[in-house]
Order: sequence, then structure tokens, then C-alpha cells
Amino acid sequence: MIEQMVDASARERIAGLGERVLSSELISREQGQWLFDLEDSADVFDLMVWANRVRERFKGNKIHLCSIVNAKAGACSENCSFCAQSSFHQTGSPRYGFIDAEPIHEAANEANKHGVTALGLVAAWKGLNEGQMLDEVCDRISDLAKDGKVRPDASLGIIKNQNVADRLKAAGLECYGHNLESSRRFFPSHCTTHTYDDRVETIGYLKKAGIKICSGGIIGMGETREDRCDLAFSLREVGANVVPINILNPIEGTPFAKNAPLPPLEILKTIACFRFILPRQEIMIAGGRTVNLRDLQSMIFMAGASALMVGNYLTTLNQPVEKDIQMLRDLGLDPDWDKHGFSDQE
Repeated sequence: MIEQMVDASARERIAGLGERVLSSELISREQGQWLFDLEDSADVFDLMVWANRVRERFKGNKIHLCSIVNAKAGACSENCSFCAQSSFHQTGSPRYGFIDAEPIHEAANEANKHGVTALGLVAAWKGLNEGQMLDEVCDRISDLAKDGKVRPDASLGIIKNQNVADRLKAAGLECYGHNLESSRRFFPSHCTTHTYDDRVETIGYLKKAGIKICSGGIIGMGETREDRCDLAFSLREVGANVVPINILNPIEGTPFAKNAPLPPLEILKTIACFRFILPRQEIMIAGGRTVNLRDLQSMIFMAGASALMVGNYLTTLNQPVEKDIQMLRDLGLDPDWDKHGFSDQE
């Protein structure tokens, strides 16, 4: 009887927080941490039911699809412990310089064929400075923008100069990917060659240029639930528009190669907590979902996800795009967009 009373109390509190979020109220840091700390599976499923309602309230049945192209691979100067492309780790991942325009156009055509909204150019380097490389990057972005098949996005590392962000915007860049990766407290545990503040500063330059922000992180690196909660609230603070949640896929040769995988229910609970804290943002499930969630992948939408990265990742494989689209159709979700904007976040 005591256990039933405790369960009822948790269920009522989850429902109360859910009603507040549906009414466009923001939950507090303390309330968010309470959600992250839920243990009982019945409570987690209650949380997911409400997260699904929040997704439907602010996002309808639309699912935003995006894909990426590895525009410059390997030999990165940064020592991020999760990354196969770091020059500090011996992983055998591909290495090549900034690619020509043709492979990017091929990737855009492939994305457009499957109804994918955005194509992100991703480069394995510390960051982007003024000079010839910026000129080349802007040319590629301008070509994508003029072609009109996909929304041109990019993830090009740290920016230390407002002029760089302004140039990217002028070239036609609409959204820039720059993950905070983890909490400020945990960040030095996975990267020491640049700082958390470097990343926050980069986001500031991009926002000042009028570029939308795609920023999230990676779970399963050894962080605590408190770290995950801190990350979600930091993303709310910096004004992220798209929030990718990656689940660590341990790569042999990296310091995190032996990390134990997160239980699937813990992953789904994390997604639901992010939806409660970030009700209007696109919550995108990205790297690591196939290996970590396996047959539970479709439950990410019940947990509140409203976006999906499709196609292969930078150095690891994903399931076929056709299978992802069929999954969405089976769930009654709609991946078709004429042009995805961000007006639903205003």
C-alpha cells in the first residue's frame, strides 16, 4: 500500500509538470533534476506519455529529417575522447582534405530524393578562420543555397571572429551545428584542447549573425544525470533551435572505447526530460541510436523526439533511410516538409 501511494504521488507530479509545460510554462532546474532521477519503469513510461503530448502540442505530427556529409575527414587537432577523427587517437578512420563541390551536390540530391530537409557540411578541424578555406566553404554553402534542394547547414568548429559568422550568413547558411557536448562540469573529462566557453562564445557569434543554432550533446560518456540535466538547461539558456542527442557509440582506439552502454530505458527517459525542458525546440536523435536502442528506436518519438538524423554518420553506419521513413509512416508521423523553418519556436 505504501509503494502504491508513492507511485501515485510520482504519477501525479509528472502529470502536473506535463500540464504546466503544455500551458507554455517552463519547468525549473530542480523539477528537471527530479525527472532525470526517476527510477521506476512505470514512472518513466508515464513521463514518456506526457513528453509525447508535449511534442504533439508544439510540433504536431511533423518529423524534421536531416543528414550530414563529411566534408573534411580525420586528423583533427582536438583531443575529444569520443571522436574517431581526433589525431590523438589511432582508430583507422578515413583522412582527406576539404572535398570538392561534386560530392556535396551528390549528397544534396540523395537527401532531396528521400525528402530530407537539411544537409550539414561537417569538417574535422578545430575551427574556421578568415582566409582561403573560409572562401571555399562559403562557395559550397552558396552553391547549396542556390540549388535549393536542401537547407544548407554546417558544423565547422570553433569561430573566434564575428566576420566569419557574418560571411557564413551572407553565403546562405541557415543553421550551424555546434554541440556543447556535455555539462560545463563534465566537459574537461572529454576535451582539454579547447574549453566549454569557446563553444559558448562561438554560438554567440552565430546568433549575432542571425544564424539558427543546432546544439546538443552526447550521453553515455560517463556523465551523471545531473550533468545531463545541466546540459539541457544550458541549451535552453543559449537558445538552441535544434537539439541533437547523440548516444555514445564506443570506437576502438578512443579513450571511451570500453564505456558500458546506457540502458535503452535510460536513453528514452533522457529524451523525455529534454522535451520537458525544451518544449518548443527540435529534439533530434542522431549518432548511436541504432546500436544503443536497437528494436526500441521507434519509441524515441513517444519520448518526445521531433527530428531524426538519417543516412550514415561521420565514421559509423546508420540503418537505411528507407527503413527510417517506413518507421515514421508506421507511426503515423509525417517526414514531408516543403521547407522547414523555425517559426514554431517563436
